[in-house]
Parts: sequence; structure tokens; C-alpha cells
Amino acid sequence: MSVRYSSFGSLANNCCLIVDDATNKSALVDCTEYSQKMLDLIGDTDLEYILLTHGHYDHITGAKQIKEQFGCKIAVSQQDAPMLTSARHSLAVFMGGEQNNCEPDIIINDGDIITLGETEIKVISTPGHTKGSVCFIAGDSLFSGDTLFKMSCGRTDFPGGSWEEMQQSLKKLSELDGDMKVYTGHDSITSLDFERKNNIYMKNL
Repeated sequence: MSVRYSSFGSLANNCCLIVDDATNKSALVDCTEYSQKMLDLIGDTDLEYILLTHGHYDHITGAKQIKEQFGCKIAVSQQDAPMLTSARHSLAVFMGGEQNNCEPDIIINDGDIITLGETEIKVISTPGHTKGSVCFIAGDSLFSGDTLFKMSCGRTDFPGGSWEEMQQSLKKLSELDGDMKVYTGHDSITSLDFERKNNIYMKNL
């Protein structure tokens, strides 16, 4: 398994491509935009899934067109699924963002395993930023969306956000076994050990 990632848009969203090297099948974690840059990230891989960490507009805007072009399946939690078809729920209408409505193909839940060729991707429910926020684990990589950032964590003041739930979700991540490379939803990539030692929101749990 290998991981490619790039930053997109004015909010510096990180979109990641998980590639099963044995089969060339891939899964895109979040889809900020439909652009040549996004197509270059996907490259010649066989895109099977768009895995959404949550439903805010800046993580889903390109999903409709990418799905149409590649015939892949969109996966999202039940709680955040309404954001895919509502500019109000996705916050696009409040932030001046773009809303391209699309329907989810797969509803994911805590503990689900998504099979990508010979690679297994585990779903972890991590509410706090939104009710339906999730993280994904593949190999020794954690895709944390807007739950865990380098030296920080996601906002909880949007509709559906909860500081109490965010604390529980960060505790859940801190208790995962071993170290992992953490691909965050925005800004710098980090590691789980670094965050355990240095992130005040984790250290003070």
C-alpha cells in the first residue's frame, strides 16, 4: 500500500489517495474539487472509492464529478450523509462555497472494513467536528480529517459540533496501538506519537 496526497483550495485541504500497490486499486480520502490537479493525484490508478471523513462542503465539492468520471462509490457516515445534498448542512451557503449535490453509495459505521484490493481500510467513528466525522486507518497510516491536526484539533462550534465528543474522539485516537503517520484534513502531516507528546488537546485528556 502507498499513499499520495496534495493540498487543495483556499482552505488548504489535504486530499489523500490510498493505493493498493498489488492491484492498482485506489481510494480517495475527501474530494475538495474537480480539477486537473485532482485528476493528476488519481493518475492511472483504478479509483474505487471516495471516502469522506465528513460532509462539510470543502471536503465534498469535487465528489460528484469525480464519481461521474471514474464510476467510483462515495462512502460517508449516516449522520453526515444529508450534507451531500444540502448547501445549508454542508455549510456551503454560509461560507460562499460550492455545493455539487451527490448521493452516497455506501453508509459507513464505526468498525467497518472497506476492502481495497489486498488493503483493508478501517473506519473509526470520531464525532466532535461533526456528528458523523470519521477517521480511516490503512496500514500504518491514519487519515484524520478535521478531527486531529498537527498540534491542534477540529473546530466544534459549527452545527453538530461538540467539544465533549471531540475530547472523547481524541482520546480514542490517542489510545490506538503504536505510532502512525497522520494525514490531516488541513495543513501539515504529522504522526500519532508526536501528537500524543505535544498536542495540548491530547495531553490534557
